[in-house]
Amino acid sequence: MLAEVPARTKPWRRGQTGDNHAMTPPPNAAAHAPAALHRIGWRGELPPLPPGRLLARVAAQHRAGYEVHDGERTFNAQPAPRFLKRNLDPAERPAVGDFVAVEAGAPPHIVEVLPRRSVLRRAAAGERYARQIIATNIDLVLVLTGLDGDFNPARIERYLALIEGSGAHALVVLSKADQFDARHQRAALHELAARLPQGTPVHAIDARDAQSAAVLAPYLTPGITAALVGSSGAGKSTLTNTLLGEARMATGETRARDDRGRHTTTHRALLPLPGGACLIDTPGMRELKLTGDEALDLFADIDELAAQCRFADCAHGSEPGCAVRAALDAGELDPARWRQYRKLHDERDAQITRLEERLRGGRDPLRTHRHRDRFDRE
Repeated sequence: MLAEVPARTKPWRRGQTGDNHAMTPPPNAAAHAPAALHRIGWRGELPPLPPGRLLARVAAQHRAGYEVHDGERTFNAQPAPRFLKRNLDPAERPAVGDFVAVEAGAPPHIVEVLPRRSVLRRAAAGERYARQIIATNIDLVLVLTGLDGDFNPARIERYLALIEGSGAHALVVLSKADQFDARHQRAALHELAARLPQGTPVHAIDARDAQSAAVLAPYLTPGITAALVGSSGAGKSTLTNTLLGEARMATGETRARDDRGRHTTTHRALLPLPGGACLIDTPGMRELKLTGDEALDLFADIDELAAQCRFADCAHGSEPGCAVRAALDAGELDPARWRQYRKLHDERDAQITRLEERLRGGRDPLRTHRHRDRFDRE
């Protein structure tokens, strides 16, 4: 099932065109690169590399090092000593999805991280402000959520807030469609239509069925890299196996009390798909905090309403001439969406304050208050 959220505000600025929102790389995506590198998502001309070095892509990261893929094979590599410096910004270290220069040796070493075309990140869990990279050089993020107790529009909005600044497109995939009738699915789609930005594509699928998952094929075209995110138990590993055409990823049952699963995926892994795209499967994330960089464009219509208030400093409470309050009273603005708007804006502003304090070398004003927004409790 495909549903495009109907027009409500300005277009969802992701460049979708046509009915199936097919995504294709630029025409010159593989014009100057060997087919093997195109299979792992490389685009454009090859960078000049000294003798003894080759271009590869980080497929996985472990405590003992990295797995990299050169388009033909996967092999282990160690980071160069400069990546191990304690004071190095973690964002400068190799991450899953990175294209890297690997120097031959025993073992091979990653000596350079090439410029990234996109980065999906979150604020790291815990009270100390830090950013954590989820994946790099991605074109599409599949937000997978079950139609069971896992279904949570506020959580989907949180994902979209992070994705909109990453440089990637967003696609919402509702799994476990085989377990619910058409009426239940329509209700879920109707709820998302009231919450998500215009043009956000939404599919309901049975992640175990290749024919049902085939509706995703127009997005997963050769050269595209997609990241798969969602809660534990949503069916990420199941969908990954279906797209691969083989049972490569471990899967598990969900808990009956809350439809949550155990972490069967323990690390991020980049996997070339038979159709030519690459998929980055990620572990379930119970906490997904904003970084402070988010524009929150998914609430552009509410920002436009606020701009129509009589007073520029309107708090949207009992002030006269408040356009937001008028829209709420008239039923034109979903109260749940308004609450999420305020929550995410407050969290983003708090993260900005934490970052500024950190850059000034001062004390984090929020660390003593355990200022944590639990992603799975929204």
